[in-house]
Amino acid sequence: MTDAPLPVEDIVANALCIGCGLCQSLAGDGRLRLEMTAEGRERPHVLQDIDVDLLGRINAVCPGLVVVGLEQADDPIWGRAARLAIGHAGEPEIRHMAATGGVLTALAVFLLETGKVDFVLHVAPRQDRPMRWAPKVSRTRTEVLAGSGSRYGPAAPLTGFMDLLDQGRPFAVVAKPCDIGAIANLARIDARVDELVRFRLVMVCGGASEFGKTLDLIVEHGLSEDDVAALRYRGYGNPGPTTIDTHDGRRFTHTYKEMWEDEGTWQLQNRCKICPDAIGELADIAALDVWPGGNPVGEDDGFNGIIARTPAGAALLEEAVAAGALVITGDMSFRDLDDYQPHQVRKKRAVHDRLRGIADAGAPVPRFDNLRLAELAEDSDAETRQRSRNGMRQRIENGRAREPVPGA
Repeated sequence: MTDAPLPVEDIVANALCIGCGLCQSLAGDGRLRLEMTAEGRERPHVLQDIDVDLLGRINAVCPGLVVVGLEQADDPIWGRAARLAIGHAGEPEIRHMAATGGVLTALAVFLLETGKVDFVLHVAPRQDRPMRWAPKVSRTRTEVLAGSGSRYGPAAPLTGFMDLLDQGRPFAVVAKPCDIGAIANLARIDARVDELVRFRLVMVCGGASEFGKTLDLIVEHGLSEDDVAALRYRGYGNPGPTTIDTHDGRRFTHTYKEMWEDEGTWQLQNRCKICPDAIGELADIAALDVWPGGNPVGEDDGFNGIIARTPAGAALLEEAVAAGALVITGDMSFRDLDDYQPHQVRKKRAVHDRLRGIADAGAPVPRFDNLRLAELAEDSDAETRQRSRNGMRQRIENGRAREPVPGA
């Protein structure tokens, strides 16, 4: 990265944007607005000129350009952990209907019902287009539950984030690791973040698919988006079925294996391929699937791995367990995490050399600090490292790591 701020159009063109929406909130939607592109990505469309001061702030908070980890790390791969455990939601309804074991949903409900926060920011299906996700501010249990379940596709929870800060009320955020990274970046230039965002809750992320993944799913059944009344990727079991309901009463289902066994169909956004923190190091609590070997072998009652990363996260976990909102069934170690999430280990080790490939191609290189990436790269053999480096350089040189810019 150079000292001069990178224009928003260049962030998009170089496939560094992940579509969190914080740039829209900083600029105002009259100046910059996220739009769904023809390629199925939510990307900022610049409507008016952006002055250099605003552009500098956008660069400072953009998680596609900057991710800064914590100084302390208890493990080179998994970072800081005040507590590692396996558990699930205490309420059978939440455990069954929410993704995996319902831990994040249960914590959101617990925070609201105990008055620790006034509201929870997360994403939920749009009322008018239920195949798409939109930011949701929930103040009740019912509202939280309506947004439960996994979201595999573009989601921009931070498009109205500055307005939430302006309310001056304490709240929690449930989001992807890159969204939490954006919030952490903002905290360095806006003191209200650490004052008002009392808890940052995150799901360990396998990557954000483009909207084409969801469209392909319904086209397989001869459906259009207008036919779909509801779409749910996971929940009602673990991992639970992907379910499509139509306005005329039909239902189509797919197993988790049918959806995700072939990585070639995932349609991951390019920023995900260089993600330095898919494991949520900047959150208070991260929740994850705990499948030995990294894949489910069938349905079960639902269990989450839980990483309480901060003292606030550890205290929240303890209070939620004491109140019965969560149930802990056992402990886990960092090496258990390696087994449950081997793809995260491979990705973390590859990022440093992929960044070197970006530099080799002469493209803008993000700044990812305090995440031990160079150290972790040394755990891979020379051939693997060179393949990661060359592969990213080739992606850029053949145009696969370039994106059309909205409005260009």
